[in-house]
Amino acid sequence: MKKHWLGDRNAVNRAEWIGFLDKEVKLDGTLELAGTFRIDGEIKGVVRSRDHLILGENARIQGSVEGAVVSVAGQVHGDVHGANRVEILPGGVVEGDVFTPSLVIQPGGVLEGRSHMRGEIKLTAPELSQPVAALASEEVGG
Repeated sequence: MKKHWLGDRNAVNRAEWIGFLDKEVKLDGTLELAGTFRIDGEIKGVVRSRDHLILGENARIQGSVEGAVVSVAGQVHGDVHGANRVEILPGGVVEGDVFTPSLVIQPGGVLEGRSHMRGEIKLTAPELSQPVAALASEEVGG
């Protein structure tokens, strides 16, 4: 079965796709997004999206992830914040805490951490003047 690079075809109709990071791409710093985005590369730092964030099978994130909806099919070593929902798909691994009002863990998905489902989840909104901004930093906290 051939996979569509955008992931769930129904998601295409729900939001405006603004891009993707393919495997073999590495980013150290902060990635701020204003639309639906897919990551299949490696990121060390912070990823923020106001919309749907898809972490594909090859995604390796070391740091925090924020989005309206976050779908994890790769690996996240850090906290995940989903304002509406977090989905851990088959083969997806989250090693950290999940903060969301709706958590879905499909068979084969793994959460090594705690889930926090009460209270309002607030996201840090990316700057509207730059829909996609990758800001490299000399050192990512830690």
